[in-house]
Amino acid sequence: MIARDGDLTFSPADLEADAPVRGEVELIADSDHLPRVVQQGMLAAKVSLDIATADFKAMLVPDPANPRSRNAPSIVDHLVRLAKRGVEVRVLHAGVPSGPALQQLKKAFAKKKPVGGLTIRRCPRLHAKAVVVDAGWLYLGSANLTGAGLGAKGATRRNFEWGVVSESANLVDAVMGKFNTLWEGGHCEGCGRRDVCPVPLEEPEL
Repeated sequence: MIARDGDLTFSPADLEADAPVRGEVELIADSDHLPRVVQQGMLAAKVSLDIATADFKAMLVPDPANPRSRNAPSIVDHLVRLAKRGVEVRVLHAGVPSGPALQQLKKAFAKKKPVGGLTIRRCPRLHAKAVVVDAGWLYLGSANLTGAGLGAKGATRRNFEWGVVSESANLVDAVMGKFNTLWEGGHCEGCGRRDVCPVPLEEPEL
């Protein structure tokens, strides 16, 4: 994109876009994120779980049968449990994980049996939020992996979040393609933000 005399002109490359991808979706709003996206979506993964989030915190995930319990496990506990069951878990995030999230991850990885199947990478340019379960179910929306986003923060304190869920194969495949391109470093060469990303796709030291 080039600015000329106060006007914006676009080169052909700027105007290139992917063909529209369409499919049937269901709207998810506000506090519905916890049951629909986390409890019924993420925690039901059998083969793979891919998460894109800007922020990554150790949000609590209460048992639906006992939602007021103060001993609810965190999302980190659940991710570790899924990985130990053989689910391939990939988390792509932008910011540094919260202190509690890092502490819980370090504790899990410090045990005698390493947590195979759980990989966490960082891309500071990531602002998309998505969850793909078993390469067949998709959440795409505004909510981060935080208590105020996907988590259990109260209705009067949580964020206003909107998103959609879908099982349409073309939508799921399109988002998985975008995720995999980022995960595999497809945009790292020539990236203009190396000043804030000296180690592309950095994984936390656990």
